[in-house]
Amino acid sequence: MINQHWVDIARDGDTQIETIRAHFKGHAYDAHWHDTYLIGVTEAGVQQFHSGRVKYRSTPGKVFTLQPGEIHDGDAIDGAGFTYRMLYIPPALFHTTLPHILDHVPGRFEMSFATTLKQDDRLAAATLAAFNALHDRESKIIKDHALLALMLLLTRQFSWRKAARPEEVDTAAIRGARDYLHDMLEEDIGLAELAAVAGMDRFRLSRAFQATFGLPPHAYLVQLRLVKARRLLAQGKLPADVAALTGFADQSHLGRWFRRAYRLTPAAYRQICTNVPDA
Repeated sequence: MINQHWVDIARDGDTQIETIRAHFKGHAYDAHWHDTYLIGVTEAGVQQFHSGRVKYRSTPGKVFTLQPGEIHDGDAIDGAGFTYRMLYIPPALFHTTLPHILDHVPGRFEMSFATTLKQDDRLAAATLAAFNALHDRESKIIKDHALLALMLLLTRQFSWRKAARPEEVDTAAIRGARDYLHDMLEEDIGLAELAAVAGMDRFRLSRAFQATFGLPPHAYLVQLRLVKARRLLAQGKLPADVAALTGFADQSHLGRWFRRAYRLTPAAYRQICTNVPDA
């Protein structure tokens, strides 16, 4: 008999966030609760669940959010089942991160969600981007950028959220951050580390960097790595060696970004440039 359920789970060592992509048919799970915040997106099918006394039905693209201790269950409504992606975010992460990316964060605050289920395309996209960055074990700076974008959207409804104070861009500091990326492109640096180099918080750094160079820091770093990868592949180096020399986690990680940028594999590019098949 074919298994009706499957679960793909990962845990990020830096943030302690768990990411789960799962598919269920029939009864998925009994009523239970978590000590983390849950932010997820229904990928396929109809995901039915109770939270409190309310029954929800989440369809593809909808975002569902649950707070720590909130009891919920889960069922499929038909034989097709449902698939979803979920992040389990420790409460402490909001408390340690938000003061570094937003002005006027109260000394004591509690995260809360206005609604349990919503149709919000921007939030869905940010949730999936954060999920993919964490689940695929991307570089620190890519994970940091994705979580920054997600947290900004999750906190937009709070009365204490205020726009960052307008201030002039410190061009020298931003160029110093750019130079640091050039010097450290092989290292797994994070957005916090880069912000410390620039002497500003992560939110201001990301905005000022993109305004100055046209890309946010994480995307700029990926481009630096890809440019170097192309050069090394054209010299005949093997993709696995190129990945190690350009800061990618492994050959598949390099391949994923290379295909996104150029629509061909590193091995194919190497063969075009050298006429030597990948060994």
